Amino acid sequence: MPSHDDWIPAPNIGRHPDTYEQENEALARDGRLDAALREVADWSGRRLLDVGCGTGFWLPRYAEANEVVGIEPDPALLARAQARVADIPHVSARPGSAESPDVDGPFDVVHARFAYFFGAGAEVGLAAIRRLLAPGGVFIAVDNSWSGGDFAELLHAATTGNASHDPDAIAAWWAEQGAERHEVRAGWSARSAEELERILRIEFPGPVIDDWVASHPDAHALSYRMLLYVVRSPPPA
Repeated sequence: MPSHDDWIPAPNIGRHPDTYEQENEALARDGRLDAALREVADWSGRRLLDVGCGTGFWLPRYAEANEVVGIEPDPALLARAQARVADIPHVSARPGSAESPDVDGPFDVVHARFAYFFGAGAEVGLAAIRRLLAPGGVFIAVDNSWSGGDFAELLHAATTGNASHDPDAIAAWWAEQGAERHEVRAGWSARSAEELERILRIEFPGPVIDDWVASHPDAHALSYRMLLYVVRSPPPA
């Protein structure tokens, strides 16, 4: 398997892949993120690339595309993604990263969900993605919003992980890249309060979650806002 030296293990999915699956399920159950992504760039009958696909949770959800390719630099996560899509002929997972995609374009739609594109320092990866976009193609990077909701409350209370990023600096960086910015109001819906707490503990420091759980007893869902940064390739001449 090729080596991709530009990746950094993600502390949430990398250390807790099963719990991160539950986090994805909680977000997918809400449905509003998928709807927003489709509204920006529908993938039906098109060629889609998922950058940093992790365990491949989202890959089968793109099955209406003509072809789906997920790339992931973490060998352990990639193996799970490959097993997940082994029986879907037009969906594959391959070794690769934002900076070294190692796939052949062009792609009509490219997604990066909470992976790599956190502002300054991502220029090389964005340049690589631009080269893979078909004329008129669309790249969407999904990030967290700090503007409101329970998740933003946790971001403001924490100082590590997602909370270590400067949201204003990230927004300014994307503006410099000519990206559109869309906010999506969505949420997580876990199967129980215990599951939601378990999910939150892989994202935030223990004391922050201790306080949140104490003030939200028996909560199994939370409100959440996300940002879509959209980069469009020039249309065909």
